[in-house]
Amino acid sequence: MDKREVVKAKKEDLPILLQIYEAARKFMRRSGNMTQWQGGFPPAELLLSDIEIGQLYVIKEEDKIIGVFALIFGSDPTYSYIEDGAWLSTEAYATLHRVASDGMQKGILEAAVNFAWKKIRHLRIDTHRDNLPMQRAIQKNGFKRCGIIYLPDGSPRIAFEKIENLEEK
Repeated sequence: MDKREVVKAKKEDLPILLQIYEAARKFMRRSGNMTQWQGGFPPAELLLSDIEIGQLYVIKEEDKIIGVFALIFGSDPTYSYIEDGAWLSTEAYATLHRVASDGMQKGILEAAVNFAWKKIRHLRIDTHRDNLPMQRAIQKNGFKRCGIIYLPDGSPRIAFEKIENLEEK
């Protein structure tokens, strides 16, 4: 795993990123997750915006892009309301969004979490209830289930949080 590197995505990466997200959508459908990331989500415009802002990262192995994720610092509006649980902390956090792999590599979420953890010791992430592989990966990477949040369109997501020194909080 140490031959992997995480770097900021560039506009020139967009074609491969779109292929990676297409592979991720196909994997979700094969895994029984029929509704997450419908309609070609995430759209190229969102990815370009993430690149421009500097919050989209690629995971490379031997100079080949094998994964992608957004690391967004600051409060996520969709996390302001949570039900069936509660957040572990109200301290400043960053959120991992739009994590995807090329479908050939494992450990993409682990690489994203390790990268983010070096920057901030309080992370949040969410996923669709039908995305069982992602739920397992999230929990394997030390996140705790906190409850249910809702996207702007009203669809529910299971929300998770990871924070340093949790037992002291």
